[in-house]
Amino acid sequence: MPCMTLAATEAPISTPSPDEGPWRRNLAVCMFGAFTTIVAMTLLLPFLPLYVEQLGVSEHAAIVQWSGAAYGATFLTAALVAPLWGRLADRYGRKLMLIRASLGMAVAMALIGVAQDVYQLVGLRLLAGFLGGYASGSMLLVATQTPKARSGWALGTMSSAIMAGNLVGPLVGGALPPLIGIRATFFAAGAVIFVAFLATTFLIREAPRPRNAQGKPVGAGWASIPDKGPVTAMFATGMLLMLANMSIEPIITVYVATLVRDAAQVTWVAGLVMSAAALGSILSAAQLGKLADRIGHWNVIVACLAVSTLLLVPQAFVTAGWQLVLLRFLMGLSLGGLLPCIAAVIRHSVPENAAGQMLGYSVSAQYVGQVAGPLLGGYVGGHIGMRAVFVGTCVLMAAGALGNAWVQRRRRFRAIAAS
Repeated sequence: MPCMTLAATEAPISTPSPDEGPWRRNLAVCMFGAFTTIVAMTLLLPFLPLYVEQLGVSEHAAIVQWSGAAYGATFLTAALVAPLWGRLADRYGRKLMLIRASLGMAVAMALIGVAQDVYQLVGLRLLAGFLGGYASGSMLLVATQTPKARSGWALGTMSSAIMAGNLVGPLVGGALPPLIGIRATFFAAGAVIFVAFLATTFLIREAPRPRNAQGKPVGAGWASIPDKGPVTAMFATGMLLMLANMSIEPIITVYVATLVRDAAQVTWVAGLVMSAAALGSILSAAQLGKLADRIGHWNVIVACLAVSTLLLVPQAFVTAGWQLVLLRFLMGLSLGGLLPCIAAVIRHSVPENAAGQMLGYSVSAQYVGQVAGPLLGGYVGGHIGMRAVFVGTCVLMAAGALGNAWVQRRRRFRAIAAS
């Protein structure tokens, strides 16, 4: 009888909580690392033309062209190598890729601070994109190391940190150079990323990678995915998200000038419009991710796309600047749940040893949208009209909502047929 009493009292201890493990600490470290690396990638926006001029470029047109090349260089190489780093993460571990990315970015940022001419600047920005990838890698590690019941909330929190980095980066870039100088700003950014490297190395814990009979890491590719429809839909959705956010970038200042009477307020209102969507997404990402954990990621994706479609229509017909700011903020709130849900759907639709590569392709698709958005927006705005940019983006988002709803319905029919 005493033995039975002892067993009864000890039984609850053998049932582990689903929230046990280092995933919360991993999430905190990944948020810090992703935030700092994104800040470093974007902080040079306010002073990049000044730095290009310091490096010996004197003509105005050449300064603008070299500034654009230097800024875009990082995102170009990042888009090209994202699937490669994802595949290596699948084979050799996600933590290892985060260590590589944080150390590489710390070194690259410091080297940018000692560039001697504009060619070195562009080359080092290309190197930063090649060596980086911390933000996408951290999304992958959080997606695979977090309990599935909490993955939407965790990925939403990560997404908020990434978007906050995009918002804070230009602010830091505007404040630091007058205080410590342009080159010292790059050194400071490299030092902060080095702290992220140390935290990643010593604080993140990752479950062991699967290995084959010979003890080698196991990897998988596109052929290992049983149903490619959901993954393809997520690639397209990520591209649409970035396209919707970036399509108004080339026209926003000119469009705001038609809404604001005081010419001195045009740039101020345009800045508010640009940042309003990002702020809305930061505020909503974690909450929408948490909601997706309860009602399903596909439901949130379709709803977010549908709501953003409805919000794009009145943006084409606003009559005051504050109306556009409010609508962009609401649109940011609606789009905030897309990135975490995209990552969660991909994570749940592919084998464990293919998740990194597929999320890498997803990042590349998002970069495509980030590049295509301004190009399409500029072309449509210049040849058809600025209001047509909002209407055209609305049509694309509506197509995305319908497409995702169709894929979701097809999956349900297949699940019913299989049962």
